Amino acid sequence: MKALMVMFDSLNRRMLSPYGCDWTHTPNFQRLAERSVTFTNAYVGSMPCMPARRELHTGRYNFLHRSWGPIEPFDDSTPEILKSQGVYTHLVTDHYHYWEEGGCTYHTRYSGFETSRGQEGDCWIGRLADPTYPKRIAGRVDRQDWINRQHMPREADTPQAKTFGMGLDFLRANADADEWFLHIETFDPHEPFFVPEKYKELYDFDFGDLHFDWPKYEPVCESPEEIAHLRHVNAALVSMCDAYLGKVMDLMDARKLWDDTLLIVNTDHGFLLGEHDWWAKCRMPFWDEVAHMPLFIWDPRCRRAGRRCDRLVQTIDLPATLLGYFGKDRPADMQGADLADTIAGDKPVRQAGLFGQHGGHVNVTDGRYVYMRAPGAENRPLHQYTLMPTHMRRTFGVGELQDIHLAEPFRFTKGCRTMKIDCGGPGGWANASEFGTLLYDLQADPAQENPLADEAVEKRMIDHLVREMRNNDSPPEQFERLGLEGHGS
Repeated sequence: MKALMVMFDSLNRRMLSPYGCDWTHTPNFQRLAERSVTFTNAYVGSMPCMPARRELHTGRYNFLHRSWGPIEPFDDSTPEILKSQGVYTHLVTDHYHYWEEGGCTYHTRYSGFETSRGQEGDCWIGRLADPTYPKRIAGRVDRQDWINRQHMPREADTPQAKTFGMGLDFLRANADADEWFLHIETFDPHEPFFVPEKYKELYDFDFGDLHFDWPKYEPVCESPEEIAHLRHVNAALVSMCDAYLGKVMDLMDARKLWDDTLLIVNTDHGFLLGEHDWWAKCRMPFWDEVAHMPLFIWDPRCRRAGRRCDRLVQTIDLPATLLGYFGKDRPADMQGADLADTIAGDKPVRQAGLFGQHGGHVNVTDGRYVYMRAPGAENRPLHQYTLMPTHMRRTFGVGELQDIHLAEPFRFTKGCRTMKIDCGGPGGWANASEFGTLLYDLQADPAQENPLADEAVEKRMIDHLVREMRNNDSPPEQFERLGLEGHGS
């Protein structure tokens, strides 16, 4: 048995032709849709980057218990389970967060790993003298990105090209071997949208000399011309991703890997390109452009191709699917489902699914309605439950650790008591309460422009929310901060 996951970061499904986009150049995604099952109702779970990757390892939501952080000592890692049971697992990536404190225990779960450097603000090239900056650049990460770009004069020098090159080398070397899982993961099309000119030339658009390819996580204040520019430069980077996906598919054709290789093509989440008058993610509610993700799966056992599946699936289902494919038992703590029968015959997976980020809205969807439950203005009580006290790029500060408590074990911590650390403020990336609680009917309002007021639907969605939070062994305080006191027991 062989399996391959090709993962892109921050890929908005609405930029792909299989999901209805009629102006981007994505022929290989279209080709993929013709060779696989396209999931039309796939949703994220825990957000953003590393929380999503923790789900890819553990198959369970983690955003109710902590924010961005490493694999915990009590977590069951799917690549590690496969590794321990005779399946060689290999990661190739340019996602630089794996090498920071907040992501430092993921890549070592694989049998082997390779990386390419230089994405975003990766501290790759040291240059103390200030280069000449475009006007929009400000701050350390922006400065480092501009320095990194100077060392990528050719497409072959870009991290995405190097990452796929390593992945293709692995496939060529091991196409005739058995019992392996390869995870090819590129940071693109995550911002900044640095892309070779040849992909911009696919679009009938005058890019000019405007340097605007890195939107801040803020409301849109740019002109219509600037908005159009940013959307087109993102489209060009999506087209680059499409081209490298095509190289993988070409090799699968040449080496007949379709006969015996599971293929999953996915993302961690989407990205706002001015929709709802916002850029990016995390600062605002997780509208459809971010939470409703693209997902394609080819399973050589059933060979189902060119089909669409509207069952509600999530990131947490992918680890169980991999384990089932290799014939390995699923850990008791795993919440996700093996999608084999869903791929083969549209078997239902779940009534509803959660998604969100620590300290923000807690969201639930049943595939038609999306309910976004906001906390109160103070967003308290709120704690981190962890044995790995790190943020994205640093460990917790001394002040954060001076008043820690030990929590009683959760069902999934295998008897371990975790640290219970007060967040000390609103928590999360934004003040979710300012947006309030929102309810949308995606069937009647797919753009989520008109929040719905329907008490009966809201009650039904609250029932889903409470049930799924309980199933996740949510800290009781989460119900309190959401104004759902009495539901947490």
